[in-house]
Amino acid sequence: MADKDRKEKKILPPKVPKTNYQLWVILALTALVLFITYIKGTSGMVEVQKTSFESMIAANDVKRVTLLKKDGVVEISLKPEALKNTKYKVELEKGNRMLSSDGPHYYYKIATIDSFIRQYEEMKKKYSDAPDLEVEEGGAYEWITSWGILVLLLVGFWMLMRRMTGGAGPGGQIFNIGKSKAALFDAESKVKITFEDVAGLEEAKEEVKEIVDFLKTPQKFTKLGGKIPKGALLVGPPGTGKTLLAKAVAGEAGVPFFSLSGSDFVEMFVGVGAARVRDLFKQAKEKAPCIVFIDEIDAIGRSRGRGSLPGANDERENTLNSLLVEMDGFATDSGVIILAATNRPDVLDSALLRPGRFDRQISIDKPDIAGREQIFKVHLKPIKLSKDVDVKKLAAQTPGFAGAEIANVCNEAALIAARRDKKEVEMIDFQDAIDRVIGGLEKKNKIISPEEKKIVAYHEAGHAVAGWFLEHADPLVKVSIVPRGVAALGYAQYLPKEQFLYQTEQLIDEMCMAFGGRAAEEIVFEKISTGALSDLERITKMAYSMVTVYGMNREIGNLSFYDSKQSDYTFNKPYSDATAEKIDKEAKKIIDSAFERTKKLLNDHRNELEVIAKELLQKEILFQSDLERLIGKRPFAHQTTYEKFTNGAANSPEKKEEVKENGTKTEPQEEPVQK
Repeated sequence: MADKDRKEKKILPPKVPKTNYQLWVILALTALVLFITYIKGTSGMVEVQKTSFESMIAANDVKRVTLLKKDGVVEISLKPEALKNTKYKVELEKGNRMLSSDGPHYYYKIATIDSFIRQYEEMKKKYSDAPDLEVEEGGAYEWITSWGILVLLLVGFWMLMRRMTGGAGPGGQIFNIGKSKAALFDAESKVKITFEDVAGLEEAKEEVKEIVDFLKTPQKFTKLGGKIPKGALLVGPPGTGKTLLAKAVAGEAGVPFFSLSGSDFVEMFVGVGAARVRDLFKQAKEKAPCIVFIDEIDAIGRSRGRGSLPGANDERENTLNSLLVEMDGFATDSGVIILAATNRPDVLDSALLRPGRFDRQISIDKPDIAGREQIFKVHLKPIKLSKDVDVKKLAAQTPGFAGAEIANVCNEAALIAARRDKKEVEMIDFQDAIDRVIGGLEKKNKIISPEEKKIVAYHEAGHAVAGWFLEHADPLVKVSIVPRGVAALGYAQYLPKEQFLYQTEQLIDEMCMAFGGRAAEEIVFEKISTGALSDLERITKMAYSMVTVYGMNREIGNLSFYDSKQSDYTFNKPYSDATAEKIDKEAKKIIDSAFERTKKLLNDHRNELEVIAKELLQKEILFQSDLERLIGKRPFAHQTTYEKFTNGAANSPEKKEEVKENGTKTEPQEEPVQK
C-alpha cells in the first residue's frame, strides 16, 4: 500500500516547451534567399567616377546604361568583348567578386537626375556609338517584382506546412508530421456517455461490457487462465450506433481512451501513415491499460493487393502492415485493447480479422420493434411530450429505422411542433416527422392534376389491397398520396417481419405486392404510367436473384453465380451465353406469372380496391386501422410482429394492472390523420 502511495505521489518533471521549429526554418530560408539576392544583385558591381565612366563611353565598351531614379545610381553594363580587357577583368575579380557576363558591372552615383540627363545627352552627341539611356522609375512595381514574389513564396510555403501538418501548435509543426492525431480522453476530459445512453443494442452491450470488466478487474479472468482480448470490431450498417457504443465504453471503463479515424493515418507523404501508427501505439503503451478506438477502419484496412498497380508504392498498404505488426507482432504488449468500427467488413484484409488481432466481431444490426421502442425512450427524454404520444406506436410506424434515423425523427418532430407554435410535441408531429424522413419534404405547392392524383390513389390502393390479401406479404403500416421529395407522389409503408430466411412463396408474394400498383392502373384505367419505376426495379432484382443467386428455379437448378468476394478483376460472366439466355427467360417467366396473379387478385377484390382508393382521395393518408374499418381484418390467423409485441406488453404484470385500473385497452394503431 505504501509503494502504491509513493507511485501516486511521484512528482513528474516539468514539461519543457517545445521549440517552434517551423518558424526557425522559415527565417533561415528568408535569410538564405536575401543573401543570394544581395550577392547576385550588388556585390559584383564596382563604383566608378565621372571621368572613368566617360572614358568607357569613348572606348565604346558600354552595352547598357540604366538610371535608377529612386536610388540616384547609374548602372553600367559592359559588352562581352570588353570584359576580356585586362583592366576591367582585374577590377571586377578583385576581392573574389562574382562576375556576371550580362551585368551590371559598374555603378556611378550622381548628384541630381536632371543634371546627369543633360550631361549624358551632350556625351551622346559627342560619342555617336553611346547606348541610349534607360530610365527606371522604381517604387512599388519594382519592389513587387524583386521582393513580392519572394514574400509570396515564403507565405505559400508556410501555409503549405500548416496544411500538411494539421495547423499550428506543438502537434502541428513540420517535424511532428509523423505524430498521431488521436484525441485522448482521460480522467481530466472524461467522456460523459454511459451504457444507459445506448438503447436497443443489448447483445452488443454485453460483449463490450465484458471488455470493460477485463480492464477494471483483469484478475477475475486471468486467474482461470484467460487472456485479455486484443481487439473487437464493431460491424453494422450506418447509423446503428457503433461510434456511440465506443463512446459508452470510454465513459464506463475509466481508463485512457484514444479516439481517431482511419483517414487520420492517410497523408501525402510516404511513410507518414506507418509512423503515426507506431506513435499511436507508443502513446497507448505508456498509458496502458487503455482503449484505442479507430472509426471507419476500412480507410486503411482494405485487402492488400486490391486495386493497386504492379510495382507501385501503396502508402495505405504500408500503413496496414504497420498496424498488423503493432496489434500482434513480436513487440506486442498487454493492456491495450483496440476497438474499431466499419460498415464495410467485406473489404477488410483477412489478416486484420483473424483472432489475435480482432478477437471478436460484434454485429450491430438495425433494431427490431422492441429495440426501437427503447431508442425512442432515450431520445424522447429532453422533449416535452403530449399525453397522446405512444412510444409503441412510434416504434411500430418506423420499421427498418436505425438509431440515427430515430434520433432524426425525434428532432424533426420537435422542430415541426415549434414551427406550429405548440407548447408540447404531439403524435401528429411525430407522424409528420416520420413522413419527412421516409419520403422527403412535403411538396405543398406541387400542382397535381385531378387525373394524376386519381392514378396515384389507385396505384397506392393496389399496393394496399395486394398486400392485405397475400399471406406472406408484410403487413401495411401506412399508405399516403401526399407528394414528397423530388418525384415521390405517394408511398406505402410496411412492417417487415423479424426473419432472416425467406422461402420461395414469400418472395413471390413480395413481388406480387410490388406489382399491385401497376396492376391496379391497368385494371382501372386500362393504361399504365411511369409511377411503377421503383417497383419494377425491385421486382427485376428479386426475380434475377431467385434464378442466379438463391437457386430457386428448376430449369437453372441449384446453382449460384454470386461472388461473395466481389473481385475487382472479374471481366467475364461465370456462365455461358446459352445459360444467360435461359436465365432471362426464367426471370421473365417468374415476373409474368406474378403480374397475372396480382391482376387476378385485384379483380377478385375490385370492391375493396375502389373503397380504399376513394378514401385515399378524401383523406390522403390511411393507417392499418383504417383498412380494418373499411375492408375488414386480414384473412390470416397468425399475428404480426407488432401484434405479438403489443400483446406481450399487455400480458406483462405492469400492463395488466393498468388495464385493470382503467378498464379499457389502447388500440394498437393511430387514428387516421385529417389533412
